Amino acid sequence: METPNAPNPEAAAPPNAAAELNRRLGALLGRVAAGDQAAFAEFYQLTSRRVYGMARRVLIDAELSEDTTQEVFLQVWQNASKFNADAGSPLAWLMTISHRRAVDKVRSSQSASDREARYGATSQEIDHDSVSDEVGSRLEAEAVVRCLDTLTDTQQESVRLAYYGGLTYREVAEKLNAAVPTIKSRIRDGLIRLKTCLGVS
Repeated sequence: METPNAPNPEAAAPPNAAAELNRRLGALLGRVAAGDQAAFAEFYQLTSRRVYGMARRVLIDAELSEDTTQEVFLQVWQNASKFNADAGSPLAWLMTISHRRAVDKVRSSQSASDREARYGATSQEIDHDSVSDEVGSRLEAEAVVRCLDTLTDTQQESVRLAYYGGLTYREVAEKLNAAVPTIKSRIRDGLIRLKTCLGVS
């Protein structure tokens, strides 16, 4: 849902305004496909709040949402010629790109954190021939444990159950008697904090 104070051409205008907006966006995309920078700037002005709003709902984190918004509009600039009006409206096309980008960002973040957690857990169990290797691995494992301690109790509990316990979002939600979206949010925020603590880019 749009931010109450943000201009929303579809909500603020008469019912045929949505069709008018999509006609305008379709015309702009045609010009963007031809490399028209002014058309791209106008397209951005008309749609950037929506794209950022979509990213923010999925990612929560403002900085990640801004990065995703930039990536979406870069994709629009590069692929405007691929828009097919017969397949749907320009706005629907744009929001589909936005949602996919945001979801990809979440998966990428979780995958990186998952690898770190798995590495930290297994590095404690491997016998090393070299004393320096063993010390390095133990320090990395300790870093994961130390960074886990920087999470809130609810984030820590959710992340441990999901990544060390191997439970799904739904299973974690049932175990902690919480809603699935709440658990997803806790884990996402916890993973972002873990990445920051571990210095993972």
